[in-house]
Amino acid sequence: QVQLVESGGGLVQAGGSLRLSCAASGRAFSSYAMGWFRQAPGKEREFVAYISWSAGYTNYADSVKGRVTISRDNTKNAVYLQMNNLRPEDTAVYYCAAGARITTMAGAYDYWGQGTQVTVSS
Repeated sequence: QVQLVESGGGLVQAGGSLRLSCAASGRAFSSYAMGWFRQAPGKEREFVAYISWSAGYTNYADSVKGRVTISRDNTKNAVYLQMNNLRPEDTAVYYCAAGARITTMAGAYDYWGQGTQVTVSS
């Protein structure tokens, strides 16, 4: 069992930056693949980025590639999402998730946080 708590969201102007954090508690965090997803009002939850348990593999959605970096610190049971050059279309609730394997499919992740709101003003 893994519990996930996101933080770091907020209101930022277009072009600004935010760093989201996801704190994990429970056993064997370092064995889980971690993903970030987001959901805007009226839209389905969509993949943003994932990172393998060892941080050896990462992947990003085309919409954020070059602007977002996912990282993890297994000694701190945490995963991060550094977001730069934010755009209004990045506005959404951002969720971190833990699962057995790296995938862009939300349904494959077993544990989810409650989400943190990111709002980008134009």
